[in-house]
Amino acid sequence: MGRMPKDMRQLMEQAQRMQAQLQQAQADLAEQTFEGSAGGGVVKATVKGSGELLAVDIDASVVDPDDVEMLNDLVVAAVNSAMAASADAQSEAMGGVAGGMDLGGLLG
Repeated sequence: MGRMPKDMRQLMEQAQRMQAQLQQAQADLAEQTFEGSAGGGVVKATVKGSGELLAVDIDASVVDPDDVEMLNDLVVAAVNSAMAASADAQSEAMGGVAGGMDLGGLLG
């Protein structure tokens, strides 16, 4: 096989640098924490960028033994809020690294 044209080599080098940047951004995001809340802050959830649920904090004022269903809903909403914050940060970081290039869904 012959030598690659100079512009092809440059493109390959750029792709390798971008791949390394994407991997570093993913590793950094996996370690960050994100918080979400529900019910005006009476239920809070903390997740890592990797998707791991770290904590759920429930204000005692919302604990009603006669309405456990509402508490369940608030916990789910808080966790979903934290996960959405994590996903937003990941999308923003990955988009920044990709420099606005359309990578055909490779980031998701």
